[in-house]
Amino acid sequence: MSSSLRPPAPRPCDSCPYRRDVPSGVWAHEEYDKLRRYDAPTPDQPPALFQCHQADLDSDARRICAGWAGCHGRHLLALRIAVLDGHIEASTYQAAAEYVSPVPLFTSGGEAAAHGQSDIDQPNEEASRLRAKISRARGDLRT
Repeated sequence: MSSSLRPPAPRPCDSCPYRRDVPSGVWAHEEYDKLRRYDAPTPDQPPALFQCHQADLDSDARRICAGWAGCHGRHLLALRIAVLDGHIEASTYQAAAEYVSPVPLFTSGGEAAAHGQSDIDQPNEEASRLRAKISRARGDLRT
């Protein structure tokens, strides 16, 4: 079995929406809305894995979002389905399910989304810098 989706990075990226130290307004409103859906009871969660935003959707470098894994962990329906369907290796499932972030994360997707959307219409200089950095790294984003 081979998978192009790698385990979470050792630490969430500098623009991860789950990180407490990332400014508001880095991501689009609908990207933050996705975070809330993973707070639902396991059977009601989206079945799709949450990929780190640092790599294109079809990149060989794509991996499970470390912040997503650190916030939601074992309770993720998407992880369970992906390993059963062969979309991720058992070792990737285990790494994501047991992931502990070395940096502070929000305790829920709802908390992360509320923070991220709070200044979305007036992002600060750091948020604008992170947006520009992501745009340079990703070839599949619309601007």
